[in-house]
Amino acid sequence: MAGLARAGIILAAGIGKRMKSAKPKVMHLVAGRPVLGYVIAAMREAGVDRIVVVRSANADSVRDYGSKEGAESVIQDQQLGTGHAAASAASALANFSGMLVINNGDMPLVTGRTLSKAFEAAERTGLAIVAFRPAEPGAYGRVLLDDDGYLNRIVERKDAAEAEWGVPLCNAGTVIADAQKFFRWAAKLKNSNAQEEYYLTDVPAIAKQEGVRCVVVEADPLEVMGINNRAELADAEAEMQKRLRTRALESGVGMQAPETVFLCSDTALEPDVQIGPFVVFGPNVTVRSGAEVRAFCHLEGCTIERNAIVGPYARLRPGASIGEKAHIGNFVEIKNSRVEEGAKANHLTYLGDADVGAGANIGAGTITCNYDGFDKHRTSIGAGAFIGSNSALVAPVTVEDGAYVGAGSVVTKSVAGDALAVTRAEQREVPGWAKKFRKRKSAEKAKRG
Repeated sequence: MAGLARAGIILAAGIGKRMKSAKPKVMHLVAGRPVLGYVIAAMREAGVDRIVVVRSANADSVRDYGSKEGAESVIQDQQLGTGHAAASAASALANFSGMLVINNGDMPLVTGRTLSKAFEAAERTGLAIVAFRPAEPGAYGRVLLDDDGYLNRIVERKDAAEAEWGVPLCNAGTVIADAQKFFRWAAKLKNSNAQEEYYLTDVPAIAKQEGVRCVVVEADPLEVMGINNRAELADAEAEMQKRLRTRALESGVGMQAPETVFLCSDTALEPDVQIGPFVVFGPNVTVRSGAEVRAFCHLEGCTIERNAIVGPYARLRPGASIGEKAHIGNFVEIKNSRVEEGAKANHLTYLGDADVGAGANIGAGTITCNYDGFDKHRTSIGAGAFIGSNSALVAPVTVEDGAYVGAGSVVTKSVAGDALAVTRAEQREVPGWAKKFRKRKSAEKAKRG
């Protein structure tokens, strides 16, 4: 049966009551990506072409996200168990001929490598499950093997005899089977159990009646870890961060304190990037070779080009683009702005909706006033321009190449190239005023006692 087409069903209709959230469980984030996205990605990696997500009727976010990732969805109209959920996809895959994987949607650490191994095993007999050996078997269903190492049966913890509680091999909830046969078997499921549900785990027993043996594939317990509550979500986040850091280090990224750096699933770091302690990467960040991100920066939706320096304590928001050899210093925030090669904003600056030319210098305390309460407006700062400290550039406005803006200015009109713009009030001095002021205030204080 090698070389058969592959399809997948993702069980994502669970309400996830223990998450205590209005958000569907599979839409909670791990490293900036919905849990569901990892399961879809693992299936794609394993060669699955068609994916059907089984969702609840009101889980529009699951439908929309799945669609964005190329998966279709069907509704499980009643919560009648995992077998019933998988059978809900029968109409969507009615004409599919090939191998089918059914996997829970709350397993962010599952890999395509494990699913590929399970597909290969299933193609030997037409049926396989994934099992694992947790440190604490607890409430997991137990996997009982026959003398030949094939599956004898799966027994749910609530239905298990006391003698079976000590079995270390547990069911991960993943089934791989010939698609047409699976839906025939699923149609025969009964709910005569403690939960009065249709169990996916009963499918191998029905297949066994037809003489089909079930192969058992063991997986790393971390890979098949499900998410049922906030604590388990945090555990999955911690494990995913370990994976992402390891991948970055192995690709040539330098980190002084890897355990303090938080990455996103799509963070792109080239070799010879240097990351300082306590840096947080949000979604959609690319950092080119030779760039340095210093301690305590927060980045999202941005690009940092080669040999640029960012931080410490900088914030780059979506749309920030930092050019080669540019310097973005401490307490600088940049949003939807392009900072060209060699430009500098070294401290205490906000650049929003701005274009900063090559070699420009932005003084401390400078802000682009980009929002009028209704619309955003752009500021253009030319190449080699110098913006003095504590200046406000009221957009839309242009400071042309080589122009100077004096410190403390509020610029509301465009500044010509190589010109000086100063909008400070004229300085006025009153001789002796300070001495008289101190004398008067001291006297008042003494009088008060």
